[in-house]
Amino acid sequence: MTAPNSTLRAVRMGLLMSQDEFARALRDAGDAAGAPNDASKRLVQRWEAGTTAAPRPLYARALESVTGMPIEALGFPASTFARVSDDGRGGHDLEGSPVGIPVANGAPSPQASHRGNYSGVWLSTYEYVSSGRNNEIFTGKHHVVLLQHGNRLTGRSLPNASLNPDSPLTLDLQLDGSTVTGTWTEQTARDGYYQGARYFGALQMLAEPTGRRMAGKWVGFGRDFDVNTGPWELRLMDASTSKATLDQYNRRPE
Repeated sequence: MTAPNSTLRAVRMGLLMSQDEFARALRDAGDAAGAPNDASKRLVQRWEAGTTAAPRPLYARALESVTGMPIEALGFPASTFARVSDDGRGGHDLEGSPVGIPVANGAPSPQASHRGNYSGVWLSTYEYVSSGRNNEIFTGKHHVVLLQHGNRLTGRSLPNASLNPDSPLTLDLQLDGSTVTGTWTEQTARDGYYQGARYFGALQMLAEPTGRRMAGKWVGFGRDFDVNTGPWELRLMDASTSKATLDQYNRRPE
């Protein structure tokens, strides 16, 4: 008997995608990365049912791109994964790190930072002014899993790792030297002050030479359809994206 992959199903449903839409997003991600795939609704069904234990590396990279989560956190049996690395010919061999993600124990070394790979767990912190609460300044914090594919960074907060409960955050960023530019989206809690409102906007930061901190500003709209801005910082907590590390940071930030 095979166990259903309820984690992958929950992530897909959290993205508000049907199985067909999820498969289409995987194909689009492959096309965008220059590595086309044949993801189908049937394939997604096999993954979620557990009848196909683990995706091939081609699909693993697409899954990471679409979900913003490392492949090892998507509910596939850990024992089925071989460590894969690009062999320079579009194929993969069985050594190195999983689909290009560095795995480290504890804090990353300065040498690791200079490799230019920003994958890992980051503490995201931003500030905003609430016009409906006497212009008081509030802080939003999330533990975010950041994955790098080429010059693209995708980020998604861990399920239980936001300062305000049930407020998932996603990031879609692009690197140009030390400049990091892209978009952010946050779905606020239904029982919170903003009653489940979805906010999104632009973000630009500068990465420090150590590769352990990015800082800049966000831009977004407010409840009264005005344009707001404020500071935003990402600080590297751990360069590992192993399941143990994700479990460690799947908690409310201090």
